[in-house]
Amino acid sequence: MKTNNMILDVNERPQLLKWITLSLQHLFAMFGATVLVPIITGLSPAVALVSSGLGTLAYLLITRGKIPAYLGSSFAFIPPILVAQGMGGPEGAMVGSFLAGVVYGMIALLISKFGTKWLMNILPPVVVGPVIIVIGLGLASVAINMAMYENPGEQTGYSFTLITVALVTLAVTIIGSIFFKGFFGIIPILIGVVTGYLFAYTQGLVDFTAVKEASWIAMPDFIVPFVTYTPEFSWAIAGIMVPVAIVTIAEHIGDQMVLSKIAGRNFLKTPGLHRSILGDGVATMIASVLGGPPNTTYGENIGVVAITRVFSTFVIAGAAVFAVAFGFIGKVSALISTIPTAVMGGISILLFGIIASSGLRMLIDNKVDLGKKRNLIISSVILVIGVGGAFIKLGDNFQMAGMALAAIIGVVLNLVLPGKDEQKELSFEEEIESKKNSAA
Repeated sequence: MKTNNMILDVNERPQLLKWITLSLQHLFAMFGATVLVPIITGLSPAVALVSSGLGTLAYLLITRGKIPAYLGSSFAFIPPILVAQGMGGPEGAMVGSFLAGVVYGMIALLISKFGTKWLMNILPPVVVGPVIIVIGLGLASVAINMAMYENPGEQTGYSFTLITVALVTLAVTIIGSIFFKGFFGIIPILIGVVTGYLFAYTQGLVDFTAVKEASWIAMPDFIVPFVTYTPEFSWAIAGIMVPVAIVTIAEHIGDQMVLSKIAGRNFLKTPGLHRSILGDGVATMIASVLGGPPNTTYGENIGVVAITRVFSTFVIAGAAVFAVAFGFIGKVSALISTIPTAVMGGISILLFGIIASSGLRMLIDNKVDLGKKRNLIISSVILVIGVGGAFIKLGDNFQMAGMALAAIIGVVLNLVLPGKDEQKELSFEEEIESKKNSAA
């Protein structure tokens, strides 16, 4: 039965032309952010598209086609991927991503056995909020360097033209976010990238040589274990990558709750949070064995669902198939590679700031009282350790740095410090039922 003024229910399949149109809409919604992650981390955008599509299809299969969610590249993993690449190259980062996916599977198994209350106890807002802030602030220098320098990694080659391109891109994205309505209000990132790209072209920053030389059909630059490299386990990389799963799992739960409220159904109960987390983990493992960034549920696509009221998982699956197809179109991959870093820097200034602000919003929405010493101590320690870049190194085989260390210390402080607030039981079923009644 349809609820909340649904145009298409979860299990309904639209007619072919409408199906294609709606699926392409989801593809465009996730496109800008999904290709931004590999560009920043030096991975292949084409592989990211393929792994995003395959990961989404796996997610739909594991959740029995009952949750209309698209999975794209995760921003939370950008800092650890950059660090891991410096230690073990892209191959080392892929091993770390795979291990993070395994953690998802372990958490899913524990949820299926013991429920969710234990997880909420470990990851309350006072821990997750500051860690999310650390993710955004930790990436701030990356965005600014991309916007200002010809060689962002070395911080050399300052250019007024580059910063101008970045600011124009940023301005258009902000205008789109505030003033555009309907579907265009969901894709301000893509609109900002396209506008910034066109402006960069007028400044002589775009070279189409690679596009002209590229073939229409091309194999993406996959990084496959035991084919292109022999994977090696590293405690140091594991210590950097795996703890990030703590943050992304918390974000995943939030996305599922939002989607449940929009649909008027409790997806945490049916098909179950354990299935959705497992699907997220499997998608991340698929990405890691192909050479793409870890995947996560995408807020952009949840926004599309909210506006269109189209909840069909057939539409989501169609978008996933299109993403895989785009990954094998050489001209598209070459065109993405011509986007100047200044354009992506301009976009990143807003996106990374939004990540940090989202952590602050989590604290506010959950009414975390920073007037209480306990909460103030936990959030303060997480912020300084995470943003300050503290790390623990034991010999040459183990290192835990930055955000990962901040997350672990935050969890420990929350568990051991006295005066923990009694968490009020959230009756999610009652909230969903209320949404159904108000919609009726």
